[in-house]
Amino acid sequence: MTLTNSSCRWIVLLAVLLVASLYDWQTEVVGVIWSERIEIAAGDAQVGPWRMNRSEFHYVDDPTVAMDEDGSVGVVWADQTRHDLFFQRYSPDGEKRFTNPVGVSRSPDVFSWLPRLVLNDGDSGEVYVLWQEIVFSGGTHGGEIFFARSSDGGETFHRPVNLSNSLAGDGKGRLTRRYWHNGSLDLALGAGGVLHAAWTEYEGSLLVSRSVDGGNSFSTPMRIAGGITGTPARGPSIAVHEQMVFVTWAIGEDESADIHFSRSLDGGQSFEPPRVVVETDGHSDSPKVAVDTAGTLHLVFAESPAGLFERYHIRYMRSGDGGRTFQGLQTIPNPHPLHFESGSFPSLGVAGNDRVYVLWELFLNRKSRSRALGFTYSNDGGESFAPPALLLDIANPALSENGSRQGMLMRKLAVNHGGVLAVVNSTFRRDESSHVWLLLGRLRANK
Repeated sequence: MTLTNSSCRWIVLLAVLLVASLYDWQTEVVGVIWSERIEIAAGDAQVGPWRMNRSEFHYVDDPTVAMDEDGSVGVVWADQTRHDLFFQRYSPDGEKRFTNPVGVSRSPDVFSWLPRLVLNDGDSGEVYVLWQEIVFSGGTHGGEIFFARSSDGGETFHRPVNLSNSLAGDGKGRLTRRYWHNGSLDLALGAGGVLHAAWTEYEGSLLVSRSVDGGNSFSTPMRIAGGITGTPARGPSIAVHEQMVFVTWAIGEDESADIHFSRSLDGGQSFEPPRVVVETDGHSDSPKVAVDTAGTLHLVFAESPAGLFERYHIRYMRSGDGGRTFQGLQTIPNPHPLHFESGSFPSLGVAGNDRVYVLWELFLNRKSRSRALGFTYSNDGGESFAPPALLLDIANPALSENGSRQGMLMRKLAVNHGGVLAVVNSTFRRDESSHVWLLLGRLRANK
């Protein structure tokens, strides 16, 4: 008997489902009600050789998501064929707001990659987007950090502005001289509507900039870590609580890298010297940080006990004293479901002062692309976590591999204080199709 490609895919999927049930993993998230998946975008799935901005890339990818306190959801993604970022907004019940998605980057001759998105809860309906534009400014690597804002809820966007203006390859998070991830950047909204942006350069610096006027202008970028003579910073994540701004990041060129941390007590005008959050024997990477309504700081990251490029798992810890100390270090989950050797690149969300949500990529082996998404949550402020689950509706072997072809440093999870959550993902089946998906969820009553 000859199996078709489709039959093989479903056999693999059924095997994954069986294995998950044998290893305390769920095929359904206990305590969470999910909507049917929503297709955000679809496209071809063709990747030609790298020829800078003349490369023949034809696929959709790089989704990111944000949510306001009313449950309205915004999604931004990249359409590589059109060299643009697009925005769409959804009501809490999953109905799209705009007949056609809205263009954000408006640079059809230049690739735009790996955005971050913020929705303002104010009455003015601001939408803020930060991304990596593959501009070749004369340095060894192309990349600049661009920002655009909308004042009408996302119906239109103002002209993008370049926040970095450097030759250093902005937006690249270097692991080694020959291996890096694009999308090494983040954006957060703080007290009084102050915007905080962070990014790294291929050359190694971690820079921050802020806007006190709703994105009309930004401060001169300030270096808070990294540099040509030191280890390169990568994968920054920002969280804000009142006048405190917290930044975490990983480092490259180090087989036993740890997660680094700095904070500002004056709304981002100055930062304390960087320090290591926790020293471990393994290689730590891709941190995400979030702060709850009580001011507790939550941190997740990936760690490989055997070192760089080996098998990773997700670790969690928190700080109840404004980032002075961290405690509660634990691994979530342990073990991986059989056939998945590694879990990395987490996303993190918090709701209220006791709910913590974690999403991460799952890899069949150390050299494969991500094929699934793991998910869990805590109802007791991170003391314990629910049994992990696979989000099979938007990430499974039958859909082929996950996207993120330009780098895995992304933010795929959003929650609001009411515990409503949204997850995005892209999938890619070479020479057939690519997709961007959205999944909406909420906790069941009394959970």
